[in-house]
Amino acid sequence: MLLANLFLAAGPWFVRLADVGPVAAAFWRLGLAVPILALVAVRQSRGRPFPGWGLIALVALGGLFFAADLAAWHGGILRTKLANATLFGNFASFLFAIYGFLLLRTMPRPAQLFALAIAAAGAALLLGGSYALSAAGLTGDLLALLAGLFYTLYLIAIDRARQAMRPWPVLAIATAAGTFPLLLLAVALGETVMPQDWAPVILLSISSQLIGQGLLVYAMGHLSPVVVGLCFLTQPIAAAMIGWAAYGERLSAGDGIGALLVCVALVLIRLPVRKLATSGGAAH
Repeated sequence: MLLANLFLAAGPWFVRLADVGPVAAAFWRLGLAVPILALVAVRQSRGRPFPGWGLIALVALGGLFFAADLAAWHGGILRTKLANATLFGNFASFLFAIYGFLLLRTMPRPAQLFALAIAAAGAALLLGGSYALSAAGLTGDLLALLAGLFYTLYLIAIDRARQAMRPWPVLAIATAAGTFPLLLLAVALGETVMPQDWAPVILLSISSQLIGQGLLVYAMGHLSPVVVGLCFLTQPIAAAMIGWAAYGERLSAGDGIGALLVCVALVLIRLPVRKLATSGGAAH
């Protein structure tokens, strides 16, 4: 899950480098990955029972939500500050964690509430130096919030599917379902679709879709939604590292403290799970 977020954090960098429109970049991210994902998915599905059209439809719907997430997120980046777009886009972290508690039909424990509060404080510190609300960026802020909502719906569909399906077929179906709608939207918006320099979109597809989403979908079959949600907050940490390496952006003391708080939250949110697992093992 941590490796997934490391690769996903590089996505905005490649979108910035691409010489196509933001929605077109999202189209290439998915479209270039479809043939490889389809090939691996077919191999992984051999000898396994057919999951049923209902589950496939759920995954395809999740892919449409994912396409909507990418379109809104990339549009938000161009209309507001990057820090705002990152903060509001990570709204999915807390929405998916709440979904996890609803799924378990239980209230958060004090340690879990404390972990969520620490994670929120860490995320605010990571972005506090450049975060600012303004009337001019309101459209971008709303688009980023909408992206976080769409991404949560995508994650819920994937989480349900991973209970019965292997990771690569799930990712292949979701990716294929979102590809064509993104192309139609890019053309409708009048964006440049064909790149002159293929390197950024190819790297975007490999890092964000094949590796990043591949690791994410795999990990979701082994972690609770609460842990998955908080792990998304490691993306701003990775993004800060990329900014330092690629653009020489200096990291403040607040960035370091915020990263430390997110790491502490990830440890705290796992402690109750480990304790239960240990107790269960002793009982058996």
